[in-house]
Amino acid sequence: MINKSVPSTDDAVADIADGASVMVGGFGPAGQPYALLDALIRRRPRNLTVISNNAGNGDFGLAALLKAGCVRKIVCSFPRQSDSWVFDELYRRGELELELLPQGNLAARIQAGGAGLGGIYTPTGYGTQLAADKEVREIDGRHYVFELPLKADFALIRAARADRWGNLVYNQTGRNFGPIMAMAAGCTIAEVNQLVPLGELDAEAVVTPGIFVQRVVSVPSTPQRLSA
Repeated sequence: MINKSVPSTDDAVADIADGASVMVGGFGPAGQPYALLDALIRRRPRNLTVISNNAGNGDFGLAALLKAGCVRKIVCSFPRQSDSWVFDELYRRGELELELLPQGNLAARIQAGGAGLGGIYTPTGYGTQLAADKEVREIDGRHYVFELPLKADFALIRAARADRWGNLVYNQTGRNFGPIMAMAAGCTIAEVNQLVPLGELDAEAVVTPGIFVQRVVSVPSTPQRLSA
């Protein structure tokens, strides 16, 4: 019997070791797997490389993971916002390495990793510091920068509902990076609001098939997490 559900968030992240690469879903707070991040903070791995859209908000979720000293490097598109004081402080002190990517390139590189591609050519970033030391080709009169795929040991994502096979349904904007990250990670761990019996999910509504998900943990919604 296939059953990918695990009893707790602590069990779900128990094998994320020092030095692991971890994709973290979410567009700001929307779709961010808060409970899995809290469990990871309790585990306290070190020298993680985190791949995410931004570098955390306030003092919770991804920002709390940074504050706990678990992250050595972050790969993201929007490291700085009005509430990114945790990232700002760590970066200014030289305690956190940043790889900055345009958002489209971030998504495309994750997609390339999930599709098994060796890389992509994109015009975004050409002629800027973001293209320094990268291969450039001219194709049909336009310049393109070669970007490597992004993959990770683990992906932590959030969905609205799942069954025990790991099929996932998302809630509106909570979907964001979850589907492509699930495809680009060696082990995808999904935090969900509700675990439902097999057959209850509408097959046409399933965005991430269970083949891309290795673990599912049910975490009831709280008011600050309803956007997920």
